[in-house]
Amino acid sequence: PFSSPTRRKMNLKSERRGIHVDQSELLCKKGCGYYGNPAWQGFCSKCWREEYHKARQKQIQEDWELAERLQREEEEAYASSQSTQGAQSLTFSKFEEKKTNEKTRKVTTVKKFFTASSRAGAKKAEIQEAKAPSPSFHRQASLETDRVSKEFIEFIRTYQKPGQDIYKQCKLFLDTMSHKRDLSIEEQSECAQDFYQNVADRLQTRWKVPPEKVEKAMDEVEKYIMTRQYKYVFCPETTDDEKKDLAVQKRIRALHWVTPQMLCVPVSEEIPEVSDMVVKAITDIIEMDSKRVPRDKLACITKCSKHIFNAIKITKNEPASADDFLPTLIYIVLKGNPPRLQSNIQYITRFCNPSRLMTGEDGYYFTNLCCAVAFIEKLDAQSLNLSQEDFDRFMTGQTSPKKQESDSFSPDVCLGVKQMCKSLDLLSQLNERQERIVSEAKKLEKDLIDWTEGITKEVEDIVEKYPLEIKPKSQALAAIDSENVENDKLPPPLQPQVYAG
Repeated sequence: PFSSPTRRKMNLKSERRGIHVDQSELLCKKGCGYYGNPAWQGFCSKCWREEYHKARQKQIQEDWELAERLQREEEEAYASSQSTQGAQSLTFSKFEEKKTNEKTRKVTTVKKFFTASSRAGAKKAEIQEAKAPSPSFHRQASLETDRVSKEFIEFIRTYQKPGQDIYKQCKLFLDTMSHKRDLSIEEQSECAQDFYQNVADRLQTRWKVPPEKVEKAMDEVEKYIMTRQYKYVFCPETTDDEKKDLAVQKRIRALHWVTPQMLCVPVSEEIPEVSDMVVKAITDIIEMDSKRVPRDKLACITKCSKHIFNAIKITKNEPASADDFLPTLIYIVLKGNPPRLQSNIQYITRFCNPSRLMTGEDGYYFTNLCCAVAFIEKLDAQSLNLSQEDFDRFMTGQTSPKKQESDSFSPDVCLGVKQMCKSLDLLSQLNERQERIVSEAKKLEKDLIDWTEGITKEVEDIVEKYPLEIKPKSQALAAIDSENVENDKLPPPLQPQVYAG
């Protein structure tokens, strides 16, 4: 509000200009008792902020309702067009044109009501938060993003002023990255790593935050940042990550015949507890692809590795060593064949917090996983102590490693293993029978073809030797009395008479 000297100066200036000033005209339009400012449309600073905030919230709510209505109308139009497709006379091209027009209209409308207005004094980051909801196939990701954002805001509130600074830095980084989509993935990775380092230094030097709280804060920053950037930086189209994924998957499928004995794996899956540990390890390494945060992916690798150590410990009745761990990890990767393995490794390498990736057990287990993948890519006959001929036959599928005979099993062997070997024997016999049937069928087909060709040739030879002559059709014979013109005068023919004897 204006102080008394200020009011006197305003009255004095108005009197000099010959204008009578009514004190009520200087008051805030809202009636709060404070003096308004013409630059703020007659409101005081406090009331103007409240009115602006209410108007903005109302506009945002209307925008959300409009976006939801447009989405609902588009879904209803598409559903109705699908249900009445057989009865409509519109061609497929017209339907596509109509759908394109609907989509263009929706995008134009969304862009229109998010365009800066005449009062656009708000920040660009706030406008980004008021965007319309994503399509149906992105709603799950949007819900997860909203949940992570709420958790991050709740977390930084415990840090008070340092938390506010962290939030501002994160919003600025996300806004900057949204304008750097054209950069290569390596350059975006450098930006993320520099951001991690700057935030950590800022917390330590400026705000004097303890190291343990800095580490916890950096984990939350990474979770918030990478959840929002995941769809842009994971397996981008500008890289060959997808090509490498397919190559590794194909390689692992070709190595399905590798046994634990070939890799010198000190794990006995015949023990039920060990078998459960192996299954859990495979589940964890596969679950890594479903996570969006590099730290969560590392956590899956760590859980998988701990299950491996427990399996080795139960089998050997002693703590596992690093020499036992790596072959077992290679076997788990071969048996599990995790999806998008190379993409996940590259994603962790590029965007994980360097302090976590280069130190601690997470970094150690991740390094071993990289070594396991490199070993699988370069696996050869010498690595498995096999001859090159056997290795080539196994790789081409001509044969498989000799399985253990069911009769040589010890009494303590699991019944499931015995049943599996019997099933394999039965499948082998059925395969031999099928091959024999196919061979006999091909032979029968050849015999039928030869017989048909022989019969055809014999018929052609007979026809050629004894040609068939077809005489023209002779004329019909006339009746004996056909030329006698006096036929009508002849007596009728005699009829046989029957006399009683």
